[in-house]
Amino acid sequence: MPHHKYLIIGGGMTADSAVRGIRSKDADGSIGLISEEGDPPYDRPPLSKGLWNGMEEERIWRGTSDLGVELHLGRRALRVDRDTHTVTDDRGVIYSYEKLLLATGLLPNRLASDVPGVIYFRTLADFRRLKAATEVGRRFAVIGGGFIGTEIASSLAQAGKEVVVLFEEEHLCSAVATPEMGVVLNQLFRDNGVELRPGVKVTTVRKSGPKLLVSVAGDAPETLRVDGVVAGIGSQPNTILAEGAGLEVNDGVVVDASFRTLDPDVFAAGDVAAFWSVPLGRTLRVEHEDHANASGQIAGQAMAGADVSYDRVPTFYSKIFDVRYEVVGDIDPEMDILEDWKERHRKGVVYYLRSGRVRGVTLWNLTRKVKAARTLIQDPSSFFPFDESAKISLD
Repeated sequence: MPHHKYLIIGGGMTADSAVRGIRSKDADGSIGLISEEGDPPYDRPPLSKGLWNGMEEERIWRGTSDLGVELHLGRRALRVDRDTHTVTDDRGVIYSYEKLLLATGLLPNRLASDVPGVIYFRTLADFRRLKAATEVGRRFAVIGGGFIGTEIASSLAQAGKEVVVLFEEEHLCSAVATPEMGVVLNQLFRDNGVELRPGVKVTTVRKSGPKLLVSVAGDAPETLRVDGVVAGIGSQPNTILAEGAGLEVNDGVVVDASFRTLDPDVFAAGDVAAFWSVPLGRTLRVEHEDHANASGQIAGQAMAGADVSYDRVPTFYSKIFDVRYEVVGDIDPEMDILEDWKERHRKGVVYYLRSGRVRGVTLWNLTRKVKAARTLIQDPSSFFPFDESAKISLD
């Protein structure tokens, strides 16, 4: 029976950061990592960004194995037994642990008519499949107009492919863009040769020889014939192991500020963790790179016995064609919104307020302003109307 002082389930950025957190406090304790993927941990953002723009694949590797970790790759953890401090994988191997981290991430939402040709874009294997498809195919459908959908559509278009985006909302990026900004984004994609089908629902995807047929319902039902389909239609936290182990789950694995669950020997971090955000005053579950790295680090240090807690304001960014946006804190279209533009709907700041206080910020084509946004969100006096000196500079 393999034994590890620290056992991590998951092979993403959170897992790698947890290893680094452990090693910052414990240089010698044995660490094991169980991952369904056949690849060791790597940076995820390049999958929909840099790798489409000439970045070499060798640059994505995080070097986890250099930190004295035993990697158990291509294996799926099936069961956690908290009483015996063991984990069983899909090959029947049983691992024992002293401290356990669940970094199990997300499960993609799937289409009702699922076929093998649809790519639910999350992993390096998914990138390789799509990249291979672009070498022989010309026309691609992207289902979903959110974070993943817009990045993939942008990258495919810039790679010279014909792209059609199918989404149920009226405009792209509806979770982060105001309706007015959404109109601008829709036009941005059309100006770059991307076909948009807003307000439609995909009903079926089926194979037809080497092609895929995508049927959509809407004001003008149609069936599209394409060479590949990417679905970015949301996801759910992968809490299967946590639920089976009797841990508290509520839109994620419930943890404290050190990412410890109700079991003092079991932790959860990254996309799967539902944590209390002190700066924002509510429970959050965050699915992006910055949080994966920061929460993994804190969880790893806590596993190694450090007295640490998480007080970071989360952030994420996206780059679509020549538009870059960064989201800091908590944003919601139902909040009060204050816009401050240097170039209208091109360069500026959108503030999101709850009960008069700034809870989130979206930065459009502004660089090096994340620190200022975090400071404003954490400032207990950040109530509107605030004086001009408190606003984020547009220069």
